[in-house]
Amino acid sequence: MPHIRRLLADLAALLLLTGCYYNYPDKADRWAVTGDGTIDSVSFYRHHHYWRNFDFSLAGEPLTIATSYPGSDGVRLLQDSVTLRPHDVIVVADVRYVPADTVDSVWVKVARDQLTQGWVREKALLEKAVPDSPISRFIHNFSDRRMLFVLTCLGAAVFLYLVQVIRRKRALIVHFNDINSFYPTLLCIVVSGAAALYGSVQHFVPETWIEFYYHPTLNPFVLPPVVGLFIASVWLMLVVAIAVVDDVRRCPDPVDVVSYLAGLAGICMVLYLFFTLTVRFYIGYPLLLVYWAFALRCHLRRRRPRYICGACHRPMTRLGRCPHCGAVNS
Repeated sequence: MPHIRRLLADLAALLLLTGCYYNYPDKADRWAVTGDGTIDSVSFYRHHHYWRNFDFSLAGEPLTIATSYPGSDGVRLLQDSVTLRPHDVIVVADVRYVPADTVDSVWVKVARDQLTQGWVREKALLEKAVPDSPISRFIHNFSDRRMLFVLTCLGAAVFLYLVQVIRRKRALIVHFNDINSFYPTLLCIVVSGAAALYGSVQHFVPETWIEFYYHPTLNPFVLPPVVGLFIASVWLMLVVAIAVVDDVRRCPDPVDVVSYLAGLAGICMVLYLFFTLTVRFYIGYPLLLVYWAFALRCHLRRRRPRYICGACHRPMTRLGRCPHCGAVNS
């Protein structure tokens, strides 16, 4: 146990360092604008993360664009306009500064094709469009519908748990009445750690996450260290989840398999939401260590197999029905 405590302490120090050490951008550094409204590309890209020839995709609502440039005195939406349909892919053709516009001084010219082009305020564009990348769209959809997804998983887990309790008066669940495998515990540990990293990035280094949102990649080695560590944890999460399914599918009762996986998914989603939110208030870091210690202790203190099935000769934690082949041992 002492070496486990030292390992947890080292991991805590790593999380705190990666979450707090960052060179914040200079908020006073503004993008340069010339007299005719032309914007300096380098400074604009640094603050807005996109420039000309960048592709957007309309998320789920139509977008109305003005077919002519509004000019310094025409900040209203002109009568000549065209409406883009949801899921249209558009490209940024130009960006201009309109100082007379009190709503949004940045106007963006977008084009769907050669005949469909127009101007729109940047604020309206970013509200209805996402970067044209599968990863960016996944981040956008998962962020907007996360609570619904969590409630669905929890509802399914509770329903299947009740079915299992009614049938056998005892259900398999991670940490408490777990299967003879370390992978479910490891999955919960990885998910909670990834959630802490995600919350830390969004709270302490939001510009780094926005840059990843606009220019995503699944290669952790080309990203900033903290974002690369988060992407690596996502890959590890996927590998461990496959190992969990491979172990759980050996249960003889299909209801056990479905209820256990549904309960595990619900617990992982609760861990993800909890640690994503609590690290913003710093309390999430000590709670993360407490949870890791609890999860490891539950696994280490769980009874080791004391019996061997007479039919399949695989280990059993108790006499009775074998969890592997279903044979009854007494």
